[in-house]
Amino acid sequence: MTTIAISALPVATVINAADVMPIVQSGITKQLTKTLLFTSPTLVTPALGTVASGVISACTSTGMVMVTPVIGAATGTSLTATGTIVSTGVAGIGYATGAGGTVTQATSRTTGVTLNKTTGAITLFSAAGTTAATTFTVTNSTVAATDVIILNQKSGTDLYDLMVTAVAAGSFNLTFRTTGGTTTETPVFNFAVIKGVAA
Repeated sequence: MTTIAISALPVATVINAADVMPIVQSGITKQLTKTLLFTSPTLVTPALGTVASGVISACTSTGMVMVTPVIGAATGTSLTATGTIVSTGVAGIGYATGAGGTVTQATSRTTGVTLNKTTGAITLFSAAGTTAATTFTVTNSTVAATDVIILNQKSGTDLYDLMVTAVAAGSFNLTFRTTGGTTTETPVFNFAVIKGVAA
């Protein structure tokens, strides 16, 4: 191979796919091409440092660990954390739009309702409030027997005590009574399902 001084090499403005740069490794001349360098190179244990941009959605990893990453707006199907998940913003932690739903009770205040959402609002049948406890079943396919149901009163003139008196796979019982009011109205109760496990 003829030795050419670096100062005598032409300045390349475009790299063509067919361009070849010879290199010598262990006494053997090899060809370094544009494809090998830029199109589909295989990097073995590289130290990348700070990556400014790129797309990693097609990557597969069996042990990648990201330390203090800035994730931004991320989407996915699940997230497993061994530590505490916290929010330092004003938005808090909760369900996104589309996770909830609404349902209205028919016939009476003991009539069951069906709402297969992890959060939502239940409008009761129009009736007078009473201090006697009344119970109805909420059928909900998202509920497991180990889950915890959170309840609160969204609207209504009378004030209600709300209780979950049973939780099963696919349903929970909602028991309620007023603190003394007897207004005929259609109060609305909010609920949220918190996923739980027994062990």
